[in-house]
Amino acid sequence: MRAQHSLLSAIERDLRSAHQPPLGWYDVLWELDRAPDGRLRPYEIEERTLLAQYNLSRLIDRLEKEGLVMRESFDQDGRGRWVVITEKGRAARAGMWEVYAKSIQAHIGAKLDDAEAATLAELLSRLA
Repeated sequence: MRAQHSLLSAIERDLRSAHQPPLGWYDVLWELDRAPDGRLRPYEIEERTLLAQYNLSRLIDRLEKEGLVMRESFDQDGRGRWVVITEKGRAARAGMWEVYAKSIQAHIGAKLDDAEAATLAELLSRLA
């Protein structure tokens, strides 16, 4: 837990220093970017990320306000909603990835050789 907290804090600092949004934004945009048609229902985003529903709802509001996602109705009465990534959202995610990838390398990759990284990945996959 300490290692996770330390690593996530370092990555968040790197994103902030590069004037990028928080890591939670990346997680949502990544899931939308790789989804069919760039759209998911809110509960699908919740299942694919570590965000609780109440946090996710507010985050989607912020992403929508920034023009990174939009909401679309998907059923006849308009109650159901898709969350859809916009082109601006795809560009923002790509920009964040440039910083995020370097941060992963600096804080994790540079500290493990290939064998250690493979062992860690194998051990963590057993727990997932």
